[in-house]
Amino acid sequence: MTVRLPEHVTLVPVPGSEEGDRPAAVLLDGRTGDYWQLNATAHLVLSALLDGASSGEAARALVDAHPEAAGRAQADVDEIVAGLTTAGLIE
Repeated sequence: MTVRLPEHVTLVPVPGSEEGDRPAAVLLDGRTGDYWQLNATAHLVLSALLDGASSGEAARALVDAHPEAAGRAQADVDEIVAGLTTAGLIE
């Protein structure tokens, strides 16, 4: 699975997000001005996929970061991909 951001979408990491309840990153739609907040899990998964990881590799990266997610990591990746695809934020 090759994932990329459409030309009008920008991924912006949020500085200091690891220190509180802030989102880890936001996706900005340059056409509409809309934005979507990504939590740390979604940011990790999306970053892995944008770097060329497969869905399974992204799930493994999630488990490496959060071993307690082992039983649901692939389902989490699938849900994140489906949501971002439906919203038109990834292709």
